[in-house]
Amino acid sequence: HVQLVESGGGSVQGGGSLRLSCAASGRAYSTYYRRWCLAWFRQAPGKAREGLSAIALGSGDTYYADSVKGRFTLSLNNAEKTLYLQMNSLKPEDTAMYYCAVRDYCYSGAQGAEWQKYNTWGQGTQVTVS
Repeated sequence: HVQLVESGGGSVQGGGSLRLSCAASGRAYSTYYRRWCLAWFRQAPGKAREGLSAIALGSGDTYYADSVKGRFTLSLNNAEKTLYLQMNSLKPEDTAMYYCAVRDYCYSGAQGAEWQKYNTWGQGTQVTVS
């Protein structure tokens, strides 16, 4: 199994930036990561959870939802087992709890966008944009 811990959330004014981190741990990561995707989701109060971006760890292929394309960027430090989400040009509508998640048997960005297939989640980090 793998455990995920998010960090980096906070409060920022509109137009500002934040960088979220998702640190993975557990023996399974080193053995199986090449067949995994990691993704970022968010959920605002009263709204459905939204998939934002995903990366296939084996290929490095990525996917971005239209709502964040051009503003948010994924980067991966595989040695540190950490996925980053750089968020620029933040808007008040980006206010939400942000989660990272992992799924197995995922080899492309397109598969990474199959949001319903993620089954291991972190605890989330709050982002507030005013």
